[in-house]
Amino acid sequence: MKVLPHNDFEEDSGVVLQMVSFQLGDEVFAIDILGVQEIIRMLDITQVPNAPHYVDGVVNLRGKVIPIINLRARFGLTGTEPTKDTRIVVVEVAHMILGFIVDSVEEVLRLSEECIETPPPTGRGGAEECHKGVGRVNGSLVLLLDLERLFSNRTF
Repeated sequence: MKVLPHNDFEEDSGVVLQMVSFQLGDEVFAIDILGVQEIIRMLDITQVPNAPHYVDGVVNLRGKVIPIINLRARFGLTGTEPTKDTRIVVVEVAHMILGFIVDSVEEVLRLSEECIETPPPTGRGGAEECHKGVGRVNGSLVLLLDLERLFSNRTF
């Protein structure tokens, strides 16, 4: 994981957000680094009967049992087998600790608020309902996710 240099944006650009970016298929997503507790390699996951299709199960992480969400399934993407780059991002959302599986963790991004735009509606649901915005980074677009909406009680 690398950190983009400070000079990727203007010095007087105002508020700078630090985001952890990760890959799901061909798309790059990012979440606020303040919500991330840790990033770990894949663990053995214990399945939970009658869980939603996107909940792979639970893991024991240093004595705490935490649910593991498969973001590919949550967003309606085709599943893949874990690789050496597959990671579990452990976050705290609404006083609950959980993990979600990503294809790979990319880097820590430093984004000026001026580089973030409201995402256009696509009418497809899925990840769109959880978008916080779209960031422009080195000519590419990064979809910024809102963890509160992504893992709210109504969707989890």
